[in-house]
Amino acid sequence: RKNKKRVPSFRKLLRTSKIKLDNKLKNKQYKQQSAAKKYRKEQKKLREAVRDAISRKPFPLEECQKKQFAEKREEEEEDALPLDMMDEDDLKLMEDLAQKASFLTRDLSSNEPVHVKKRKHENVIDKYEKVPRHMQTEPEKELIHLLPIKDKGGIIPQTMEKPVLTVAQDEEEDTEEMEEAEDFNEEPLPVLTPEEMAAQRRQKLQERKMHIAALASAILSEPDNNIKKLKELRAMLMEQDPNVAVIVRKLVMVSLMEIFKDIVPSYKIRPLTEAEKATKVKKETQKLREFEEGLVSQYKFYLENLEQTIKDWKQRKLKKSNVISLKAYKGLAEIAVKCLCELLVALPHFNFHNNIIVLIVPLMNDASKMISELCFEAVKKLFKQDKLGYASLGVVKVISGLVRGRNYDVRPEVLKVFLHLRIKEVELQKDSEDIAPKKKFMTYKEKRKNLSRMQRKWKKAEEKLERELLEAEASESKEKKLKLHTETLNVVFVTYFRILKKAQKSPLLPAVLEGLAKFAHLINVEFFDDLLIVLHSLIASRGLSYRESLHCILSAFHILSGQGDVLNIDPMKFYTHLYKTLFSLHAGGTNEDIGIVLQCLDVMFAKRRKQVSQQRALAFLKRLSTLALHVLPNSSVGILASNRVLMHTFPKMDLLLDNESQGSGVYLPELDEPEHCNAQNTALWELHLLQRHYHPTVQKFAAHLIVGAPTEGSGALSLDLSQRPATELFEAYSMRGMTFNPPVASVTPRRKDTFFQMDSFIDEELNKQLQQHTCETAVHKPLDFAKHLKESYL
Repeated sequence: RKNKKRVPSFRKLLRTSKIKLDNKLKNKQYKQQSAAKKYRKEQKKLREAVRDAISRKPFPLEECQKKQFAEKREEEEEDALPLDMMDEDDLKLMEDLAQKASFLTRDLSSNEPVHVKKRKHENVIDKYEKVPRHMQTEPEKELIHLLPIKDKGGIIPQTMEKPVLTVAQDEEEDTEEMEEAEDFNEEPLPVLTPEEMAAQRRQKLQERKMHIAALASAILSEPDNNIKKLKELRAMLMEQDPNVAVIVRKLVMVSLMEIFKDIVPSYKIRPLTEAEKATKVKKETQKLREFEEGLVSQYKFYLENLEQTIKDWKQRKLKKSNVISLKAYKGLAEIAVKCLCELLVALPHFNFHNNIIVLIVPLMNDASKMISELCFEAVKKLFKQDKLGYASLGVVKVISGLVRGRNYDVRPEVLKVFLHLRIKEVELQKDSEDIAPKKKFMTYKEKRKNLSRMQRKWKKAEEKLERELLEAEASESKEKKLKLHTETLNVVFVTYFRILKKAQKSPLLPAVLEGLAKFAHLINVEFFDDLLIVLHSLIASRGLSYRESLHCILSAFHILSGQGDVLNIDPMKFYTHLYKTLFSLHAGGTNEDIGIVLQCLDVMFAKRRKQVSQQRALAFLKRLSTLALHVLPNSSVGILASNRVLMHTFPKMDLLLDNESQGSGVYLPELDEPEHCNAQNTALWELHLLQRHYHPTVQKFAAHLIVGAPTEGSGALSLDLSQRPATELFEAYSMRGMTFNPPVASVTPRRKDTFFQMDSFIDEELNKQLQQHTCETAVHKPLDFAKHLKESYL
């Protein structure tokens, strides 16, 4: 039977023996170290015990030793036998015993060790118990421990008795202090002149500014180490000096806001769990945790201070100290609102952002115009820069709750903020490619079949690297973004429908209709019929202004041009109402609303060309040309650009360029039915007037339309005008800034001929009489105003 156990090789034996030797050496070194460590610990304990004993004695140890030595000597003298009565053997034995005395029987004043080898077995407590004690016949004196002195023998502790004052001395000192305080109070305060008071105030303010700057620069240079200075800086928000309190508080508010914007991390800090607090971590991790915890707490206290400042101003409430007047509270509240708005926009990812939203949104409806505008601008900026949608959803929810909670009694600007939401149609349409799971390039069997072992290994490494890169990017998925935008729009539409149902006479209705016009193409198809009925009833009630009715029309056609294409609805009543409304616009305040008309025309004709009849298109073309005569140049350019689109979209529009009538009937311009006004029997004579318009761009468009709006040839427009939509041209040639586009060329005035001889127009005889009269010396005679009265009496 063979032995299956293999004989170990020489290399294995050598390796094993080396490991054993290393372990043996380590054990030996460990034992030596532990023995030395143990010996050092015992020595240290013994030295501490002796040092404590020495420090507790208020009197020197030598006196006690002398007394004990004297008493022992007396007792020995009494009990000792004379040496001549002792044998030589007994005397020798006593001397040997004296040499073998243990450490505890020796004099404590000697520092020389005896029997060093036995020290590790000695008991420290027994040694401490044998230290001589002294009865406290006097009150224990209080000692002050001073810095020790180190010499060759070791460390010598130094103490000093604390001087004790008697009761009489204490009373005398108290009376002296009281007298000094009375004398100080009796001294009158120096009266300062206004110049001295202003100089003193400037000095105090400069000191506070320097202190704020020093703290802020220290925090920004090393936020981890100087996080406690945030508390010191925040304490200056409670400045009590009435001369500089307002300015210092404002400066501290703004400084803290800028500091938090700089040092706040780009992630949200969550509180640690109990398990995480219990676990041991590295020093760096612990330092980071302390920094984050301190940062969050100081940020929270700062926001609470800002909120309290705004509340005190709203409630017209003064603090007990009366350091700041009621008028100054308004300035403090404005600065606090500015800081909150900056933090709302700059830190949407950080803690307490929802709390800032809850503070800012009600202030949008504030009576103070400055504060409400600050909040509007902050929310608009937040909507524009919010790519994912978390912050937008939070703001929309709070606005919806505010409108409902105040029973729709809010300013229309609160709802107009919804128009700045970054929600597009593409982001809300689920593509099948995005939803479907991505197929792998090759299955496992195909890899085994087509790839070698090394290729499979490389393929696996590439896939792992791609997964890590995707995790590192931390890019939000389209589905999450889609979900947030859908939820946001649902809240917006719920708010709009609530107002349409319950508050149709509210001043919020124009903002609701404007919002529906923008987001109508995103509404669910199930609500289309009900919404169109509501919009038509609003228009038919005639309680709307022309602007509100234009928004109703625009909303209806946005609905029908999007997903509403599947609905078989003829919106003839909306065409009729727009045809009526056109002549309510003019060159005055309604000129800006031409932009809404241009949007309506684009949706009603360009995107629904197959559903529009020729009679309707001719009627609108004629009325728009007439309207172009009554509005400002930018509106005329936009209307003529829309007419150009109509002439290109509907091929038979050139009928209006001919004088011959096409059928029976006469054109009825006052009739409000576009289908029955016989527009085919008229001509566009307005274009000839527009050719003589003072604006050069209007002249170009009129000349272009007269020749049939050709795309090529001499009558064609330049690319700059032909490729731009009507709404863009309307904005480009706007006259809001009281400027003329293109600028008017300056004309140099003509010089008039000047005549140097002023008497060239006068007759010679008359000239001689004038010269003679001027040469004569004037004789001043006294005036008698009562002369005619005297003559009448005579």
